[in-house]
Amino acid sequence: MRFQDQVAIVTGAASGIGLATAKRLASEGARIVIADINQASIDQAVPQVQQAGAPEVLGSKCDVSKEDEVTATVQAALAKFGRLDVVVNNAGLMQFKPLEQLTGDDWNRLLSVDLLGAFYFTKQAFLHMKPGGAVVNVSSIHAIETEPLVAPYAAAKAAVLSLTRSSAIEGKPKGLRINAVLPGAIDTPMLWDNPNVKSGVEKINPADVGKPEDVAAAIAYLASSDAQFVQGAMLHVDGGRLDNL
Repeated sequence: MRFQDQVAIVTGAASGIGLATAKRLASEGARIVIADINQASIDQAVPQVQQAGAPEVLGSKCDVSKEDEVTATVQAALAKFGRLDVVVNNAGLMQFKPLEQLTGDDWNRLLSVDLLGAFYFTKQAFLHMKPGGAVVNVSSIHAIETEPLVAPYAAAKAAVLSLTRSSAIEGKPKGLRINAVLPGAIDTPMLWDNPNVKSGVEKINPADVGKPEDVAAAIAYLASSDAQFVQGAMLHVDGGRLDNL
């Protein structure tokens, strides 16, 4: 039980990789805060995380692009549980537009969720975590190799890696570890709703498609004391797909 008596906030935790991560941490003893923008989805996720083994679960409706809502979620977690040990920055948006059709509003909306959301929660972690705490950022292989129509997403996920590096440097003296995972093609709606996949522009080999639980396992490792000497790492969780792009 690597997370016995620990408290973990997982953003975007009502579905996909976030829900799988919440359930994985719960199965190892963590008390879970499900932070998600969709209250109905939170309500459906809470019993699933409880059934996975969480001693307690708190659902918190949170738009990660709004710093006041992030702060409120962290304060609610501290008020209920009295501590914060793990933050998983998983919430994210993806949109598909040719570069010449993108607007400043498109960029701002996506960056505010995919990048600033991770920053806001990392800031709160730095303010409230005790030594031994861990932050895991969910980036993407799009930070390294990408495709047409997703420029803001690829840029944001690359920036998340830069944020991970900077946070790892500043977090080390505080006794905090900050690392990142880079998922590849994962069996979630974000993959199958991708118009590049639907049109065949992006070819998907079924052997290259992972499960949310595969990413959750990597996140759990990085968040645990098993990774106590891992700092600023950027772990590809893509079944080797990036090597073939």
